Amino acid sequence: MGIVVFTMKASVIEMFLVLLVTGIHSDKEMTRKIKRPKFTVPQINCDVKAGKIINPEFIVKCPAGCQDPKYHVYGTGVYASYSSVCGAAVHSGVLSNSGGKILVRKVAGQSGYKGSFSNGVQSLSLPRWRESFVVSENKPPKGVIYPSTLTYSSSKSPAARADLWSTTPYTSSRKSPSAKPGLQRQDSSSAAFQEPMGADVSLGEMDFWKPGSVLLDAGFVPKEELSTQSLEPVSQGDPNCKVDLSFVIDGSSSIGKRRFRIQKQFLADIAQALDVGPAGPLMGVVQYGDNPATQFNLKTHMNSRDLKTAIEKISQRGGLSNVGRAISFVTKTFFSKANGNRGGAPNVAVVLVDGWPTDKVEEASRLARESGINIFFITVEAAVENEKRHVVEPNFANKAVCRTNSFYSINVQNWFSLHKTVQPLVKRVCDMDRLACSKTCLNSADIGFVIDGSSSVGTSNFRTVLQFVANLSKEFEISETDTRIGAVQYTYEQRLEFGFDKYSTKPDILNAIKRVGYWSGGTSTGAAIHYALEQLFKKSKPNKRKLMILITDGRSYDDVRIPAMAAHQKGVITYAIGVAWAAQDELEVIATHPARDHSFFVDEFDNLYKSVPRIIRNICAEFNAQPRN
Repeated sequence: MGIVVFTMKASVIEMFLVLLVTGIHSDKEMTRKIKRPKFTVPQINCDVKAGKIINPEFIVKCPAGCQDPKYHVYGTGVYASYSSVCGAAVHSGVLSNSGGKILVRKVAGQSGYKGSFSNGVQSLSLPRWRESFVVSENKPPKGVIYPSTLTYSSSKSPAARADLWSTTPYTSSRKSPSAKPGLQRQDSSSAAFQEPMGADVSLGEMDFWKPGSVLLDAGFVPKEELSTQSLEPVSQGDPNCKVDLSFVIDGSSSIGKRRFRIQKQFLADIAQALDVGPAGPLMGVVQYGDNPATQFNLKTHMNSRDLKTAIEKISQRGGLSNVGRAISFVTKTFFSKANGNRGGAPNVAVVLVDGWPTDKVEEASRLARESGINIFFITVEAAVENEKRHVVEPNFANKAVCRTNSFYSINVQNWFSLHKTVQPLVKRVCDMDRLACSKTCLNSADIGFVIDGSSSVGTSNFRTVLQFVANLSKEFEISETDTRIGAVQYTYEQRLEFGFDKYSTKPDILNAIKRVGYWSGGTSTGAAIHYALEQLFKKSKPNKRKLMILITDGRSYDDVRIPAMAAHQKGVITYAIGVAWAAQDELEVIATHPARDHSFFVDEFDNLYKSVPRIIRNICAEFNAQPRN
């Protein structure tokens, strides 16, 4: 009997131990499940903005196709929270256009966001925004648990309304500056928070934590602290593409309504890609047919959104394809100060042609180039072999563009391929280093040197003067369509050493200066100025700035007042350079007003070189202070 009792006790003990072990194992399993919950990556659409998501740090999955320009991105590297999350990921290179998972982290707002073109996405510039974010690859730090569902701020989302004021479950060894402790859900009937009627207010975009704001007992934010400012930021434009741009579009009857609509869509895509604004590119449109007309000028629309709306409203003019007449119209009227030309920005005209022009373009384009306008041509569906006999001016595109180096010419086989040229064209018109026809202080003038060759100068000093002339000439961009150089030497008499049309390259000019022979004689400066006006500047091109740089070492034997006044009245900007015994009062009479900016004096010939930087600086300052056209 004792044995049976002992056996029963042993069995009970054994069962107890089994149950105990099983329970412990079960607890461990449950603990393991609690510690390692299954993580589901939330999916978002391409148009979701970071500011709509309250979570300070999260992982999301983006779909394919977020490279589309309609998903706006603001900034580079660090993005304003008004940006598309997935669009920013593509722009930064973290994500391809085929989609995938990314890690997003909110950071503080920036004082400025710089736009750029990267990975097929054109991001826009923005002066400032109250919240930012950065994106990185889907590699969460060890020990960090991200939410499987996101908390949205939009009042239109049922999930967002349910969890509007709840703190998102989030465990991390790091503290996010955007995470605000103690934020609890508030009943929607409370008067402490009321959504403005008709406004879709993103809480993530509001000035939630202004210095000095007072939280209510339950952690609420007083409604007067909530910003109801419009969320649509107004870009100031891309400062890396500060150009004044005219699109000269084909409205002739031959293009047809369908292709005209394609042309308008092309313009809208350009406007979107450019990031138009007062600190960046400005864009106007001229349409041509029989006669050209301005649809809107440079100052009419100051952002890409308004531009696109205006482009949609353009109606076709019809008539012939008079491209040459349109280019002349752009040269004479479009790039004026009254139409918004800024002076400091390169002038660019992009001409679209369906087939071929019905008039000549060469002469009109030459005048445009000499006015500092960079001419681009986009030709669509060029003439086939049996149509070439109808072309008024063969090879018209090469005769029109700024340079025949393929940079300024784009040929498109058909209108349905035109959209492929959007990004290449935007890249070219924004490449200000290659806009060779831009009128600047260094490539826009006819410069005539009037050189004193009198006996008092002497052979050695005369060579120093020629070196000074060469040093100044080196600073300019010299060609037939850029700056041109001419020279006159004088004593009692005058001699044209070479005119503006003699040499068109910098090496040829420098060699010509070196070959000038010393003359020797008296000093008739007044007669020399008159001679330079007649023999040199009378042959200057109408659109060129005229600069006379006179170098003398003594007082003139004749009167300089009347010739100097004639030069000023004819628009010749005169710089007077005096050496050694030159008379200061005479230099000031010769020089253009104000004399302090146009007259220079050095005590000896060997110091002439020191005045070169100041002369160039003054020439450029004066140029930049004046309207371009």
